[in-house]
Amino acid sequence: MDRNPSPPPPGRDKEEEEVAGGDCIGSTVYSKHWLFGVLSGLIQIVSPENTKSSSDDEEQQMELDEEMENEICRVWDMSMDEDVALFLQEFNAPDIFMGVLAKSKCPRLREICVGILGNMACFQEICVSISSDKNLGQVLLHCLYDSDPPTLLETSRLLLTCLSQAEVASVWVERIREHPAIYDSICFIMSSSTNVDLLVKVGEVVDKLFDLDEKLMLEWVRNGATQPLDQPQEESEEQPVFRLVPCILEAAKQVRSENPEWLDVYMHVLQLLTTVDDGIQAIVHCPDTGKDIWNLLFDLVCHEFCQSDDPPIILQEQKTVLASAFSVLSAIYASQTEQEYLKIEKGSHNLAQACHKLLGSNDPPALPSRVLGLQA
Repeated sequence: MDRNPSPPPPGRDKEEEEVAGGDCIGSTVYSKHWLFGVLSGLIQIVSPENTKSSSDDEEQQMELDEEMENEICRVWDMSMDEDVALFLQEFNAPDIFMGVLAKSKCPRLREICVGILGNMACFQEICVSISSDKNLGQVLLHCLYDSDPPTLLETSRLLLTCLSQAEVASVWVERIREHPAIYDSICFIMSSSTNVDLLVKVGEVVDKLFDLDEKLMLEWVRNGATQPLDQPQEESEEQPVFRLVPCILEAAKQVRSENPEWLDVYMHVLQLLTTVDDGIQAIVHCPDTGKDIWNLLFDLVCHEFCQSDDPPIILQEQKTVLASAFSVLSAIYASQTEQEYLKIEKGSHNLAQACHKLLGSNDPPALPSRVLGLQA
């Protein structure tokens, strides 16, 4: 039987593999063609003919097609891969997402688009590019005014990622300073939200902002006062009313109700406030707020942390939040106010025992003022 000296033609599977190899994004198995299709679908959603508002289609614009939601969620997952994130950047996907955020009324779609940008911003090169786009920055900050908690959560995550990049952090701090309404939005979230994940993430953003820029912290402390903090007390019989501290307190209470160990971020925010005179005054010169903060911290230290049956490893896990709590208690106690709630003799033994356990000393517990490093 004659043999065919020529090799057989390439099989269908091999041809498909070669085509697929050229369609892959970087070293991944994700398809460029498929991704182009999803992004094109997004462009169609926000095209002028699809965004004309009318009473008939307004409700429809609030919903996201199930197939499109599944596909864009896949992109959200894929964007955690650096090759995919770089490809999205090369394809100008941030501009597409900016168009969606500017025009779409669908909460789910807005959440996903911000989430994808948040994943992309985890890579420094892309974070710098996103941060340098002033228009995109404005649109993203405007998302903080959204009423949808998941969108607010993803926006906060994105902001925290950018603020954590030293190369662009100052850009975002300055943008936030230029938009005073952001203060109101963040205060509103802290004072009214019951979404603990959102509260923790917003707290992390506030903590990072205050850590980066003391001037902004002072502006926010003074922002909620009904009168300037440097106004002589004899000129007014009324105490200043501060908004920031009560909002922080309300958020801390809500977080505590779910898991006290998540309080470390809000304890650190309060600790940062006590590093400036205006911050201390904002805490102690509002009688109700000062009393509530004192009671919250006192209760945490004496009754939730540093318990007698806690093993040492638990104490080590709590040391960050405890350090901040004691720092704030010290600052309040040292403020030389005459507030009634600072008369702590009744609970002094519990506080001293907590400090004693924290310090791991063999000596008898000292008086609270001494334990706090203060004179009574």
